[in-house]
Amino acid sequence: MITFILADLRRFWSGAVAVIILLALSVALSTVVTLQERAVRLGTARASEKFDLVVGAAGSDTQLTLSSVFLQPSPLPLMSGAMLGKLTADPRVAFAAPIGFGDSAMGFPIVGTTTQLIAALSPELAEGKVFARLGEAVIGSAVDLPIGGRVNPMHGTVETGGHAHTELSYHVSGKMAPTGTAWDRSILVPIRAVWQLHGMKGHDHDDADAHEEAPKTQGSLAVIGPNDTHDHNARIDVDAPLDEHFDASSPGIPAVLVKPKTIADAYRLRQEYRSETTLSVFPAEVLTRLYSTLGDARKLLLGIAVGTQVIVVFALLLVAVMHIGARKRQIGALRAFGAPVSAVMTIVWGELFFLLVLGILLGLAIGYAAAHVITAWLTATTAVRMPVEFSMDDLYGAGGFILVAAIVSLVPALLTLRMSPATALRS
Repeated sequence: MITFILADLRRFWSGAVAVIILLALSVALSTVVTLQERAVRLGTARASEKFDLVVGAAGSDTQLTLSSVFLQPSPLPLMSGAMLGKLTADPRVAFAAPIGFGDSAMGFPIVGTTTQLIAALSPELAEGKVFARLGEAVIGSAVDLPIGGRVNPMHGTVETGGHAHTELSYHVSGKMAPTGTAWDRSILVPIRAVWQLHGMKGHDHDDADAHEEAPKTQGSLAVIGPNDTHDHNARIDVDAPLDEHFDASSPGIPAVLVKPKTIADAYRLRQEYRSETTLSVFPAEVLTRLYSTLGDARKLLLGIAVGTQVIVVFALLLVAVMHIGARKRQIGALRAFGAPVSAVMTIVWGELFFLLVLGILLGLAIGYAAAHVITAWLTATTAVRMPVEFSMDDLYGAGGFILVAAIVSLVPALLTLRMSPATALRS
């Protein structure tokens, strides 16, 4: 019986290939949507695990998360530097690392921060050592520079019409181990070097309270663009020792990455720093809301994919029925020679079922490969590792596809019951 089915498929191989390709493409669409949505969700969730709490100036919590955790280039209002001093002195805080961006080099964002953040991202460096002077930098694992190389900062990017900084050239002192986050594509430098590079100076303690009341707009630290107006002829002492002591006189910053000591402290800090001038968010909480939006888009795309599959199945049924009609004489001859009805039904059912299963399996393979290609491109762009993997739900889904294929294949098989051998031979 299997030999008969294979011989028949070889005879009508062009139609069989068309059936397989049609079904494979429709299954591949739903597969790539499912796998890609899961990969993005898992990858971004893992990338945000190291960041418990982010504090910044009042504004969009989504933009604050995307800019500070995933280093997406976007303007952020500056928060008073007094908040940084307050957070670093808070006994509930394990560490508070400021981040300042606005510059880039070779397409990689330059982020001003502290050694504490580097230790949190990469407890052990892959090469070199952590920066200890203003003119030193630690690069992410995806930045192709050697230890001892030079980083020439540019305000903004080439695409946004940025300009080169001539006051300072960073010396690469270390390289982080891969983290699977956007920070693999970053260049980390001392925050005080960034402040000096952008002409941002601290203020006296006497007017610190006044500055706490409103977000700063001093300098252009958080703005990606060519509107930097400081003195480009000023020189920075690249050999100046590192100073990571912050107080109320510190310049403004876009955001502070905070590591609370306990979960209870995290919730208290978030509540305390939610005010008219400051915003504190849990990145995981913001991502959950984004996943909801992503899930809605996934449902829409899956709906389109399922609709496509239904259309393909009906088209295949129509082709199968026409194929049975064209082969009435062959079926009649089999019945006339004594072939039982069950055997004829099995041949007709098995032929279509075999094609549908091949189409489903090929579609799963194409979808998996396409998801890997898309993920590889996203990882190269963002440095966020996104795992493409099947889950038990996918296995259940594949089983459902095969069950539907078995049921659909019964339709042309049942049509053979209505054919009498004599009528079929006369047709």
